[in-house]
Amino acid sequence: MDLLTCCVVGTRPEAIKMAPVIMELRKECGMHPYVLATGQHAEMLRQSLSFFQILPDADLAIMRDRQSLDYITASVLSGVGEALDKVRPDLVLVHGDTSTTFASALAAFYRRIPVGHVEAGLRSGNLYLPFPEEANRLLVDRISTLLFAPTEWAKNNLLAEGYDASKIWVTGNTVIDALLWGIEKVKSPNLPELKQIPETDRILLLTAHRRESWGEPLYAICRALRQILAEEDGLWAVIPVHKNPAVREIMAKELYGMSKVILCEPLDYPDFIWAMKRSTLILSDSGGIQEEATAIKKPVLVLREVTERPEALNSGTAILVGHDTEKIVTESLRLLRSNEAYEELIERSGYPFGTGDAAKRIATAIKEAVQKGYLRDAFGRRD
Repeated sequence: MDLLTCCVVGTRPEAIKMAPVIMELRKECGMHPYVLATGQHAEMLRQSLSFFQILPDADLAIMRDRQSLDYITASVLSGVGEALDKVRPDLVLVHGDTSTTFASALAAFYRRIPVGHVEAGLRSGNLYLPFPEEANRLLVDRISTLLFAPTEWAKNNLLAEGYDASKIWVTGNTVIDALLWGIEKVKSPNLPELKQIPETDRILLLTAHRRESWGEPLYAICRALRQILAEEDGLWAVIPVHKNPAVREIMAKELYGMSKVILCEPLDYPDFIWAMKRSTLILSDSGGIQEEATAIKKPVLVLREVTERPEALNSGTAILVGHDTEKIVTESLRLLRSNEAYEELIERSGYPFGTGDAAKRIATAIKEAVQKGYLRDAFGRRD
């Protein structure tokens, strides 16, 4: 087998979740990964890839200030298209639900190149939440040849929508591979601000960046955080602030200068791993953190109205709180003050997103797909 696979990454989460797949493909004889970065995120993307010792074969470097969805989608579509014309891969791998994911899959589809979708089948049931991610994953699944579902629930979503069961593989989530690999390497933080936190004090880790959090929801989250800190002694808030001005401006206005609040640039992945492990409680609107928190047994309050990862709620450590200030405060203080409530949440949780072998399962599935002729037959024989 001699298979050239173009692995496309554009954002920090994509880089983290695709890295284990790239590393696994490098180990496999005859499977040649070509890493194409779109640069939807710039510095954060490069930092994450560097941690895994991955250097992109090409970087489109599309990022610009206050970039719109129109700009990202059009730039990725044309840039990836040109790269695919030059590289001519046998398979394009995309991850998740970003604009890079959608536009890259579309560019491959236009060229009749089979697409493999890592983290296929996630559904919130609301086309506009999260936005535009729910639409992106629906569209990417529709034009993909190989579907790598992280859980049985995700597989069942695909089956209910009429997808061919023989082209769906349940693999676990590659973010768990990345996290467990990183935990072995990260023993202490690099950021000086993190080093100043006394070992006896607790940490609340907060991340918020999604479009549905912009504006009043983000103000509500900040109000909740101020109240939590006012009522709990020995508690620090670590807040890696997303690069988007819509997030940064509100965070700075509401939280800058507060005692025991560390407002910092987005953390390098090693420092973020440390912060998650060291935290007592996590508040986040991130999808990936819902998965990571379950794997390391940390309670996470999900700052969203719906989640496409119900496994995190049903058999993990997540609690859905939305943007309701009172609910965020109540649930946070309950977990911070009650060892019984905290331990009950941890003890009932399992490992719904796998135990760290997702990348190996994906590589095996690709080999199986090649042997069965799925790539060759996706659009008929290609030159």
